[in-house]
Amino acid sequence: MSHTPNTQLAALLGWIATTLFTVCYIPQIIKTYRTQTVDGLSFRLLFISFVANIVAFCYATLIGQPPLQLKYTLALVFLSVCIYLYLKVYFRRRDQSGHKV
Repeated sequence: MSHTPNTQLAALLGWIATTLFTVCYIPQIIKTYRTQTVDGLSFRLLFISFVANIVAFCYATLIGQPPLQLKYTLALVFLSVCIYLYLKVYFRRRDQSGHKV
């Protein structure tokens, strides 16, 4: 099977998008970890993104797209870290303010 320039370009673009979409979570993880604050970060956004990535991973698996499968797998890992940090900071702040959890 011969790869045309368009096929090669499409594959390259797929891997570039996979890389960029994957690393986009890292700055938020670092910021949340360093500042120990979740001000301005929406839990709903994180949760909806998590569910969307599960659905998208299933889709990518069904159509046999390894770049997308990798992207959604890594996104789920990074979103899990974001959600964990969010909940950790949220409940710590809530406990410190005297509210019962």
